Amino acid sequence: MVRFVVGPDGAVVPDVDGNLPGRGLWVTATRDSVAAAVAGRKFARAAKRDVRAAPELGSEVAAQLLRRCQNILGLARRAGQAITGFDQVREVLENGRAVVLLAASDASDDGRRKLRAKRGQIPLIDSLTVAELSLAFGRENVVHAALLAGGLANRFLTEATRFAGFRPQESSASMPDRGRDDAQAGEVND
Repeated sequence: MVRFVVGPDGAVVPDVDGNLPGRGLWVTATRDSVAAAVAGRKFARAAKRDVRAAPELGSEVAAQLLRRCQNILGLARRAGQAITGFDQVREVLENGRAVVLLAASDASDDGRRKLRAKRGQIPLIDSLTVAELSLAFGRENVVHAALLAGGLANRFLTEATRFAGFRPQESSASMPDRGRDDAQAGEVND
């Protein structure tokens, strides 16, 4: 779910961090659900007042969630809890140290296939592109990465699961099922 609040000017604002003041309006974390809530004026009904929800609200949420994912990956890198590079990732997969496998959505099928065969039961996150992973890790051409056990891996899984709902389906097909809710598309809960 993604939290939204109504600003002082009546505009609906995404609160992906969950720390803005005001009554929270919750929507299922998918681009389609946010678009349906905007089109159906469901934010106004949930807020019980007239509000403005921009048509590009889903894109704004996607950008904020991407930034959160990249920030967590950067923290994991600095904390020594992230490994990049095909051979290094394969090694931590083989010795059981990896808890999350990342493969760029635009990576070659051959490399992705080889690492998938070694991943076992750990989640595969493939909703970020090479450029997005490279920016997160502060190096060029990051195609494969792995996260080691720790709180940052758990935080990343939560945010990556939310972010995957804002990407095309084919790039997020391998996302772990982290507990789906029963909210209807575009339903706004407060």
